[in-house]
Amino acid sequence: MTEHNRPLDVLILAAGQGTRMKSKLPKVLHPVAGRPMVAWAVKAAQELGARRIVVVTGHGAQKVEAALKQPGIVFARQEQQRGTGDAFLSGVGALEQPDADILVLYGDTPLLRPETLHDLLADHRERGSAMTVLTGELPDATGYGRIVRGAGGNVERIVEQKDASESEKKIGEFNSGVYVFNSQAPELARRIGNDNASGEYYLTDLLGLYRDSGKPVRAFKLADTDEVRGANDRAGLAEIESIMRARINAGHLKNGVSISASETVYIEDSVTIGRDVTIEPGVILRGQTRIADDVTVGAYSVVTDSVLETGVSVKPHSVLEGAQVGSGSDVGPFARLRPGTVLGEGVHIGNFVETKNARLGAGVKAGHLAYLGDVTIGQETNVGAGTIVANFDGVNKHQSTVGAGVFIGSNSTIIAPRCVGDAAFIAAGSAVHADVPEGAMAVARGKQRNIEGWSRRYWEGLKEKVAVKLPWLAGWLEQNTPQ
Repeated sequence: MTEHNRPLDVLILAAGQGTRMKSKLPKVLHPVAGRPMVAWAVKAAQELGARRIVVVTGHGAQKVEAALKQPGIVFARQEQQRGTGDAFLSGVGALEQPDADILVLYGDTPLLRPETLHDLLADHRERGSAMTVLTGELPDATGYGRIVRGAGGNVERIVEQKDASESEKKIGEFNSGVYVFNSQAPELARRIGNDNASGEYYLTDLLGLYRDSGKPVRAFKLADTDEVRGANDRAGLAEIESIMRARINAGHLKNGVSISASETVYIEDSVTIGRDVTIEPGVILRGQTRIADDVTVGAYSVVTDSVLETGVSVKPHSVLEGAQVGSGSDVGPFARLRPGTVLGEGVHIGNFVETKNARLGAGVKAGHLAYLGDVTIGQETNVGAGTIVANFDGVNKHQSTVGAGVFIGSNSTIIAPRCVGDAAFIAAGSAVHADVPEGAMAVARGKQRNIEGWSRRYWEGLKEKVAVKLPWLAGWLEQNTPQ
């Protein structure tokens, strides 16, 4: 087996409590751009092609394990948090074979790019290192362990802040805590002691053990130190979220997406976006959303787990969840498409229209103030303002079908389950409680009857109240009361 094709195992240390988060949620489960922090480390390990991914859990272990449960991930419990060395030993016990390079990551550093880790691993293997430390450079590295290099550039020691001399405190290169070890690491780690002030087992002690055995320890320096920024409290979490959001948006800008006021736009990394798409200010795109070319998403719209096909226009303040919008359709403003909505090509959904589990054929128009739930509507049907498909009887939901080329007059109610045939008409204000045959016109409303003088007689009976609350009506009554 050559250096370059050795298998890779990844240990993700995620046992810490994170008390400074002041939360019932384990620290590593706090989300960053739509994923729990620890899930970013899992994603990076998967993109590296890791043979085995071991997540070391402790505080809130059941919640962490439930959130990450998927094929290819195993868990190891660190029952007592006794330092990074102890966490490492807890994790390597879950490895199947001692023949791999071992990469150590952390559950609270989600900004570390897979590309950086790929380069780290390549450097470790090409140089034949036994241990490689991922390092960064800061003008002032106060608080970090410092990297002390030897004459040949190899790492001699990692000195913690509290133990550093004045000259060592001036060193700008710091230890990120991310390491690649060769397959000897589990054996050497068993020799780590806890003869220190805190009584803990430190993973950094492996450096000395490797050097004592004559094996080379080297450093790989980061270009961007933000990649190893951790989140210890809510303020740190917000900073990481901001960096990740800017990184994701920059990637879309590079790939031909126009994003107005990028700092106000939130896009999760699971979202895919085509070219010549315009994203207006305040937009939120979440989950498994797929956006094709030439789409516009209007200001302050929220799109979750939805598909927008070519040329779709989502106008401002619209909310889409679990919806599929056909090419050339337009939605909004102030529209809501709920799960199960499927719009064909060229559909128009206007302001204050809500759909749920609704399939609308090509060219359907629902311009204003409608609720379309549990319904299939054929192509080129016109849905008038105020139309309601009354799909719920208080116990069960019922499905209705409206054919092609139907005209539904304003303020109509279709009481499910109903079937309206092709080319039918529904007169405005109708409450449709029976099926409508193809080509028929349904009129389901009471006959209008005008009662002359009713208003004057009614308000006369409330004359005193009218005089106080509606003086204009009192004046009308005065003028229209027979002398």
